[in-house]
Amino acid sequence: MSTSLSLLERLRADPKDTAWQNLVEIYTPLIQNWLRRHQVREADSDDISQEVLAVVIRRLPEFEHNRREGAFRNWLRTITVNCLRDFWRSRKHRPTATGDSDFQELLAQLEDPASGLTKIWNQDHDRHVTRKLLELLRPQFEPVTWQAFQRFALDGLSAAEVARELKVTTNVVFIAKSRVLARLRQEAQGLLE
Repeated sequence: MSTSLSLLERLRADPKDTAWQNLVEIYTPLIQNWLRRHQVREADSDDISQEVLAVVIRRLPEFEHNRREGAFRNWLRTITVNCLRDFWRSRKHRPTATGDSDFQELLAQLEDPASGLTKIWNQDHDRHVTRKLLELLRPQFEPVTWQAFQRFALDGLSAAEVARELKVTTNVVFIAKSRVLARLRQEAQGLLE
């Protein structure tokens, strides 16, 4: 198994490590999808998402996780909003389907931690990051361990059904789930909490 450090800890220790590539792989599609939802053209969403990630890596040493749930997620949302605002100002672009007041309202909602749009951001973030982290972690486990975890924890089969299907004991199924979830919690430390 790989290092016991979380992705954020590895990024802080060595931003040139594979952790940087993992961060890019995890967050680029999330940021791009969010930008496109808000009338940003595909080519522009590529540029803005690169700028967001550049700011993240540049400012990560300053980031302090305040032990509040979603601290990194909120920090990332703030950076995304600021990069989007800078993009619209510098290029004099506005979302094509909205007027100036709608543009300001969109930014205000994204900045407000209690808005419905922020709640959607939080849900999308957590689902997406969990899915991407699981994809990255999968190669670290034996195929039977991963299959047992997937069928039991993700597909919702009972431990007995999975044990019969994979020709293992139910204890093996419970252990597989426990190992994968422990590794997921470890890798996600600071990203989802």
